[in-house]
Amino acid sequence: MTSAPIRILVVDDEPPIRKLLRTGLGAQGFDVEEAPNGAEARRRMARKPSPDLVILDLGLPDVSGQDLLRDWRAAGDLTPVVILSSRTDETGIVEALELGADDYVTKPFGAAELMARIRVALRHRLQIQGERAVFTLGELSVDLVRRIVKLGDREVKLTPREYEILRVFVQNAGRALTHDHLIRQVWGVSVEVQNLRVHVAQLRQKIEADPERPHYILTETGVGYRLRAPDQ
Repeated sequence: MTSAPIRILVVDDEPPIRKLLRTGLGAQGFDVEEAPNGAEARRRMARKPSPDLVILDLGLPDVSGQDLLRDWRAAGDLTPVVILSSRTDETGIVEALELGADDYVTKPFGAAELMARIRVALRHRLQIQGERAVFTLGELSVDLVRRIVKLGDREVKLTPREYEILRVFVQNAGRALTHDHLIRQVWGVSVEVQNLRVHVAQLRQKIEADPERPHYILTETGVGYRLRAPDQ
């Protein structure tokens, strides 16, 4: 007996985009549903069982993607949501991530990038609660129980603040994290974004072979940062 295919709801008002996603995701074995506007998206999300993942355009003709996401999260719906956005809409992307979106891709987008974002979002949904004892990414390993960070066999000494930033990255590996999200998780109070940037720069100095061309901690321009996922 085979398991049911993963169902993805594509919410986008552009027929060519929906066709592209329907064809590409269908070829990967996903069951694709479509909604050309917010009203249809609401109807489909209200059905049971709901989709396993939503690909959501922010610019819909009847309602903003942010409003849809806000309503779903307020109702307790934790279905993973991957945002579609134009490259210039950084403010909208940040707002969507703050509202609970799992990730985003920008238009135009590549199939490989989109699949990577979908895999990460689904993995977070299916992930068993609790932390893995040791996170490994290339030469980097982080023991979340003993709070030990290593590059290969060499232990890396971090300040408490640097470790907390890295811990949040590890717990969200592969996901784009906004500046505000990181500040709330690490400081608990409002601090200047420049303070975060300084600490991330110091962390990169300690774990990156070339801090100017980071391999582990990637910058999401206008949004925040992302720790590379282990399978990327």
